This record gives sequence, structure tokens and C-alpha cells, in this order.
Amino acid sequence: MAEKRRESGFKVTDRRLFTEDGELRRDVPEEAEPPKTAATPGPAPATAKEAAPAGDSVAAFPTEGDGVLGQGMPAAPTQAEQQAQADAYRKSSDALDSRVELSGHSAKEFEMTFERFLASLYMTAMLQLGLMHQQGEEPRMDIIGARQTIDTLALLGEKTKGNLTPTEAAFLQNSLYEVRMAYVEVTNALSRPPHPGAATGTSGR
Repeated sequence: MAEKRRESGFKVTDRRLFTEDGELRRDVPEEAEPPKTAATPGPAPATAKEAAPAGDSVAAFPTEGDGVLGQGMPAAPTQAEQQAQADAYRKSSDALDSRVELSGHSAKEFEMTFERFLASLYMTAMLQLGLMHQQGEEPRMDIIGARQTIDTLALLGEKTKGNLTPTEAAFLQNSLYEVRMAYVEVTNALSRPPHPGAATGTSGR
């Protein structure tokens, strides 16, 4: 009898748990069990939550909290490892400074400071805008690269706000102002249609 009920259970269309009189149906355990599993809301949200980090981990620029650790990104080095690496780097740098001093130069000429870092970004932006070029080379323009370099300067201004000396802050703001102004001038010139007489040379007639 039980076997016949299992065979015919797939044909039952009435899935109500209670009868019209409000009493629990006796055949619920056998016939209504599949719908219970299908209608249970628990597994669906859990699956969606578990799938979310996997989707975020394939983003071009993963951010904090994306759960990318354990998915190809190594864990951060320990404090002891960082200290050992810093000591080894300092030792190599001191050896290089000694060779620089023996060559007749001052090692401080090659020391990286915040202002020199800003100056390198400023020069890079001007090169990318085609307003400066290396000696012996033709100017090359990279508008997208210039915009990224300018945005890098702006990002530095936001992240270092309140941590710079007055001289560093002024240097940063002046550099950002000049490269932004140069960017606007170059992009406006590129979008401006050529002068009608520029190509024919008839403007003087």
C-alpha cells in the first residue's frame, strides 16, 4: 500500500497542509514533503551570500573586504618577516650609498623625498600631454595616461591631507593646478576644429 502511494504521489496536485475543516492532512508527510524542500527560503539566500565574494574577487581592482584572501592572493608577511626584509634592504642601500660617495657624488642627491616624488609625477603628466619631451625625441601624447597621472596627484592630496608640511602641501597644490590647467588646454585644442585657412594658407588674402 505504501508503495502504491509513493508511485502516485507525483500525481497529487493538492499541496495544502490543512483540510477545509482546518485539520492537518494525514498524507502531508509523504505527498507534501517535496514542496516543503523546494519552498524552503533558507538555502537560496545562503547560496547567494556564498556566491557574492566569488563575484567580487574577479573585479579588476579588488577592495578591502572582498574576501580575495585564499583565492590566489597570498597572506600579508608577518611582522618579523617585514622587519627582516627592511633590514636587508637598508643594508643594500647603505652599500650602494658608499659606492656613490666613492664616485664623487652625494648620496643625498638620489634620496627620494615627497617633493621629488611629486615632481616626477608632474614631469610624467607633462610628457604624457606632449608639452615636454626627452632630449632628442619627438613629443608623444597619451591623454588617458595623463589623466591617470593627474588623478594620482589628486588622490595623494586626499590621502595625505593633514599629514604634509606647509611646503609639501603648497608644492602638491601648485603641481596639481598646473597639470590640470595644461590638460584642459590640450584637450580643448584637440576638440577644436581646425581653422579654415590653416591648411590652405589663404588666410592672408
